[in-house]
Amino acid sequence: MPDSNRSGKVTVVGAGFYGSTTAQRLAEYDVFETVVLTDIVDGKPEGIALDLNQSRPVEGFETTVVGQTTSPDGAGYEASADSDVVIVTAGLPRKPGMSRMDLLEVNAKIVRGVAENIAKYSPNAVIIVVSNPLDEMTALTQLASQFPKERVFGQAGVLDTARFTNNVATALGVPVRSVQTLTLGSHGDTMVPVPSACFVDGRPLSEVMDQATIDQLVTRTRNGGAEIVALLKTGSAYYAPSAAAARMAKAVREGSGQVIPVCAWVDGQYGISGVYLGVEAEIGRGGVQRIVERDLTESELAALKEAAEAVRAKQADVADL
Repeated sequence: MPDSNRSGKVTVVGAGFYGSTTAQRLAEYDVFETVVLTDIVDGKPEGIALDLNQSRPVEGFETTVVGQTTSPDGAGYEASADSDVVIVTAGLPRKPGMSRMDLLEVNAKIVRGVAENIAKYSPNAVIIVVSNPLDEMTALTQLASQFPKERVFGQAGVLDTARFTNNVATALGVPVRSVQTLTLGSHGDTMVPVPSACFVDGRPLSEVMDQATIDQLVTRTRNGGAEIVALLKTGSAYYAPSAAAARMAKAVREGSGQVIPVCAWVDGQYGISGVYLGVEAEIGRGGVQRIVERDLTESELAALKEAAEAVRAKQADVADL
């Protein structure tokens, strides 16, 4: 008997640790009919898909995982046809000492090709970009796919907020569920933590922690990815990033209008126009339904505008890549 709660198709492009873990999380949610995993390494996505499908009896989910090797010329992308959501993880990860921006040129070429193939086979999909450097790759994906801007958004806020929340909870020795934080701005150096939106058991963060400690945790959050890269020596974070990406895809699938921080096209909100930037947005089946503006303090708003200008300069560069 078909399960009425399971429907639709989600494709994860890139079967590295990030992509394969995202596919696993999406499959285990058991809300999609099909999860497609693609990669240019011959046989890798097929092998991972077979492995994941064999975990179904143990974990008790029915979502089917399909693996498909693709080639740079687009062969194989037909397996992803008519996807409702596509998560783009393709691209090279950072190496120790490498900035997100060092990745720009090398990953731009990869992401452009992926975006063009998504547009060809899944013209109605919502695209969630997680490739680094995040803000620039989101802008490039929209340009290359020619999709309406609300149907292309990037993942940063969910991950950065999770890191900030975990840092605060760990520092205070309290459960993560009692901590609420928020980060806006860009993914990286111009990340904007929003202290006025941070609470511990309903009390403002500033009441339970001194400013020096808050500043320290903000810096640690901003460098969260680099800290993990340095410890791992090879590769980068994927457990928290994949959890964030999978939740975003689930928010699209559920179409409930859930408000989460994402890298979205901002056009007039907060007095900022014409740039992809980390803001809170209402997520529905068609992607970003609307940007949710909150009352920011003067310094938070100034930091957000500064982040917008930093990202704008870099996003102008990607148009030519």
